Amino acid sequence: MGIDVSIVIPAFNEEERIGATVREVLRYIAATGRSAEVIVVDDGSSDGTAKVVEEAFGELPEVPGRVIRYEKNRGKGYAVKTGLLAAEGRIALFSDADLSTPIEEMPKLIDPIKAGEFDVTFGSRALDRSLIGTHQPWRREQGGKVFNLVVRVMTGMPFWDTQCGFKAFNLAKFRPLLEVMQIERFGFDVEFLYVARLRGLRLKEIAVRWNNDDRSKVNVLRDSVRMFDEVRQIRRNAKNGLYDNDRSKLMADS
Repeated sequence: MGIDVSIVIPAFNEEERIGATVREVLRYIAATGRSAEVIVVDDGSSDGTAKVVEEAFGELPEVPGRVIRYEKNRGKGYAVKTGLLAAEGRIALFSDADLSTPIEEMPKLIDPIKAGEFDVTFGSRALDRSLIGTHQPWRREQGGKVFNLVVRVMTGMPFWDTQCGFKAFNLAKFRPLLEVMQIERFGFDVEFLYVARLRGLRLKEIAVRWNNDDRSKVNVLRDSVRMFDEVRQIRRNAKNGLYDNDRSKLMADS
């Protein structure tokens, strides 16, 4: 019958917390009886991330799991794209390595796609802030609000939270779009949603539970500047036709 859901987890130097994350995901899959696989993409880690993941997979072998590893760090966006391209499920769920959104929230995103209602669903911290358990530090939280406001203005997208690391995709419709994606680091979330909306896919922002993890690797100043630059790049790409249907067809035929 095949696999229904592929859970893709990008990881960079995550040996301290990735083991607990993978075990939690595996236990959830086993307990719910879902037809699912887990793919951890090791984005050029210099620590024991891949080894820790393999050990976790070995503890629950009845759930399909694999590690994709490459030597050079390419960025979170590249890692997610790599996982989506390798996924065997009809639907893929991308989750951050810290499980800030609990894996139990998965049905909120998966079920509307399975029902044929939407093609891309994504978690949001902004729609119902009562679902946030542990908040980010004030400066980071305000920075996120400013960034999402800028994204709305610059892209025309009506969404309030593009950066939550919990998104699901109908792979038959979304995977062909990956060939035109350009952003390899933190701005990839915006590009994913922007291109999907541009190409007529049905998107839905869904409120999910979320808890901040103090071990986040995001640097507010450095990464905010980088993300703003990447949003500008998305605008340039769109203006230059890099996301157009004709270009995609041309690339596929070449």
